[in-house]
Amino acid sequence: MSIFRTGVLLAGLTALFLVVGYLIGGEAGMLIALGFAVMTNMFAYFSGDKVVLRMYGARQVDRESASGYYGIVEQLAAKADLPMPRVYIIENDQPNAFATGRNPAHASVAATTGLLARLDYEEIAGVMAHELAHVRNRDTLTMTITATVAGAISMIANMAMFASIFGGGNRNNPLGFVGVVLVALLAPMAAMLVQMAISRTREYAADRAGAEICGHPLWLARALGKLERGAASIDNTAAERNPATAHLFIVNPLHAQAIDGLFSTHPKMAERIRRLREMAGETGRSAGPWG
Repeated sequence: MSIFRTGVLLAGLTALFLVVGYLIGGEAGMLIALGFAVMTNMFAYFSGDKVVLRMYGARQVDRESASGYYGIVEQLAAKADLPMPRVYIIENDQPNAFATGRNPAHASVAATTGLLARLDYEEIAGVMAHELAHVRNRDTLTMTITATVAGAISMIANMAMFASIFGGGNRNNPLGFVGVVLVALLAPMAAMLVQMAISRTREYAADRAGAEICGHPLWLARALGKLERGAASIDNTAAERNPATAHLFIVNPLHAQAIDGLFSTHPKMAERIRRLREMAGETGRSAGPWG
């Protein structure tokens, strides 16, 4: 994602903070929200990746503790001309993966135990190439900041609703209880819309770049089919508790089917697979030895 688009995203999220602050506490609330937004953005830039990894209980591994998985990432990072990222495993049966970090020099990739157990060598390579494509495209900074800030907006909205119900409201609120209700309902939805704005095109771009990194589009296409079926049938309780992080994953980890269409942070899987198969036809590459 370009610097311009990243700036627009941050401006949009900061504007959401200001609206939330105004609806809760008028002009004073807006100023407090602005300060909170600046602090949240700075925290997300420097520590957002650590927060996300800790949220999912990820444990770092190396060549000795996870030789096969680590070796795949090492080979792919070299092919992509990237620094070796930190490699993590998440103890979760749902097959899924994500990348995080503010830049390629501070990047991390994480895969669930469910993914490592259900996918073969080529499919794991396809998935990790996709995640390294996010690193190379510098999507990970935007993804991590969005997850952190969107989560903060949702938290403030919930706190405002709780305070209004049990604390008698805020006399500085220009719309009274109605304003608090609007914040509680609309702020998380607005944050989700910002996530949608970056996620769908970003996933298509990472699919294509990942296929180019590993040299075999069909490896990723096969993997995506397995991941979609696994994610649909296996719960990811950590993701359900933290829905603002859903866009980080290669496939949607949530089971809230009502938001699968208009409010989904991921493009339709059938279209992603179709594009990869089309790419395989263009390049004449299919499953086989490393290219």
